[in-house]
Amino acid sequence: MPELPEVEVVRIGLEKSILGQKFRNVKVYNSKIVTSNSNIRIGSDIKVNEFKNGVIDKKITGVKRRAKNIIIVFEDNSVILIHLKMTGQLILSGEAAILDKHTHIIFTLADSGTLLYNDVRRFGYVLYFDNINSAKSLYENQSLGLEPFDSNFTYEYLKSKLSKINRGIKQVLLEQKVVVGCGNIYADEICFASNILPFRNCSTLSDKEISNLYKNIISILNEAIISGGSSISDYKSVNGESGSYATKHKVYGKAGKPCPTCTNILSKIIISGRSTVYCDVCQR
Repeated sequence: MPELPEVEVVRIGLEKSILGQKFRNVKVYNSKIVTSNSNIRIGSDIKVNEFKNGVIDKKITGVKRRAKNIIIVFEDNSVILIHLKMTGQLILSGEAAILDKHTHIIFTLADSGTLLYNDVRRFGYVLYFDNINSAKSLYENQSLGLEPFDSNFTYEYLKSKLSKINRGIKQVLLEQKVVVGCGNIYADEICFASNILPFRNCSTLSDKEISNLYKNIISILNEAIISGGSSISDYKSVNGESGSYATKHKVYGKAGKPCPTCTNILSKIIISGRSTVYCDVCQR
């Protein structure tokens, strides 16, 4: 958390607010955030200075997303690559921004206002690269699959991939190697909407089941974006607002409660280390 819909909501908010602007100043309170994406990071004043020099007084020409990565593009094709991980937030604020102990970076916008990077658990990272290809080498090494809204993500593509995989469907969705965006929340919701048990072997899925899966991946992720995402824990939009899609969850986090379709009590198991909720009547 946040997953693809939440990250896309943040991206859209940033694009509306900072595109065409410049950062007049940057304050980094936790140098580890701008050092690397490693689990073990060592703070570096040199990295902080490189970061500041790289991003100050450059026009922002794009705000993109790849999977859960937000990419802020500057006029010279240098970029900031941001991954919010579990508790990262990008919040727009006024000039007199209210900071707390979890605010690690302050970007002061040239026109007005500030952009804060907050992160309670400090797993996220905000990295500067002097070109987009260097940034891509970091996240593309993760063997990411297609974007769910990419024109190349088709039923035929999904069928060709799943027919060759002998693992459970939720595990495959969580791996992000076939299609990105289906984290724990949305994998549960997609499997339920498709009437497929989350531990079903991919190679056993019928053409109709794959078709349902394909349609629900797109429709559920899109609806979540329209609803502003799912605010379960720390997630907020750039305006500090919570998303409303959590009110539409059918099964996620509802183990032990009645199925919204058949009233059977929802079951819970662990898949890939994640709690997984399903209905063993509606899903097969």
